[in-house]
Amino acid sequence: MKVLLLRLAGPLQAWGASSRFARRYTEIAPTKSGVIGMLAAARGVRRTDPLTELLGLRFGVRIDQPGRLVRDFQVARSLDGRNSFPLTYRYYLADAVFLAAVSGEQALLEGLDQAMSRPHFPLYLGRRSCPPAGAVSLGVHAGTLSERLIHSPWQAARWHQRQLAPTIRLEILRDAEPGDAVTETVRDEPLSFDPTRRQHTWRHVVRAHADVDNPHARVTGDHDPMAVLGG
Repeated sequence: MKVLLLRLAGPLQAWGASSRFARRYTEIAPTKSGVIGMLAAARGVRRTDPLTELLGLRFGVRIDQPGRLVRDFQVARSLDGRNSFPLTYRYYLADAVFLAAVSGEQALLEGLDQAMSRPHFPLYLGRRSCPPAGAVSLGVHAGTLSERLIHSPWQAARWHQRQLAPTIRLEILRDAEPGDAVTETVRDEPLSFDPTRRQHTWRHVVRAHADVDNPHARVTGDHDPMAVLGG
């Protein structure tokens, strides 16, 4: 098995798994449904098409830069201005960076890697108003899903790294494997994106962590107010 790595970064992201009515929430990390939907868009799979080739992919994500939660609100009116619709609140993650990983057969992952570099449909980070910043795919790699999420280079922005300690612990959320102690169960395993019969099922998730070195950490020592004078 191989692993396709994706860098998910942008000014705003929104990964909703349970939005209702006038409040559109976001999870703290990309959902499996959202990332599979992105891969399907790159591949040219329409919402009404079956997801057959993507259903067997395993998924995990590492929170490299958690960002901050922001709230926006929107008011909509009909084209003629006569009717107004309820005020909606939408939540986003600002300045977040994630390392997402999917594992599967090599031929399929290589095809998805190529599709991500020249996507058939536009790519977005959960919502259409959230385009990615820069290239998304980091290529296909050897190893297991867990190994790649633990050992792959840290993707956080340099300014973020400079604010943190020399060693950082990053949170990982991934599909459970046989023998794992399941941490939680979430309903974001997509079966169909067809608007007339959208279907998701449950998947078991494990929370783990990766410890990474931070070469750009600020090292502070004793304060010397005369150091600026040299000598």
